[in-house]
Amino acid sequence: MTSGKGRYILAALYKYYEEMQPEFDVIRAIVDARTSQNLTQKELSERTGINQADISKLENGNANPSIKTLQRLAAALGKTLKIEFV
Repeated sequence: MTSGKGRYILAALYKYYEEMQPEFDVIRAIVDARTSQNLTQKELSERTGINQADISKLENGNANPSIKTLQRLAAALGKTLKIEFV
């Protein structure tokens, strides 16, 4: 059985996950689009002019890309960037 402290930790983790979900969704969309085209980060870097290390940081959640950067990535992947308020 989960203790009071355990329930508190689980609730905090759930809240963190919910808050980070939009970021996770962006990361997943980029990785999925890249890998579905069998592109390496290096190849995507060459298509976008974005440093490979920066693409790695973005895919690992260690970067906060601008809209312009997301547009460059989308264009290089043959995609359209769509942002919604739901």
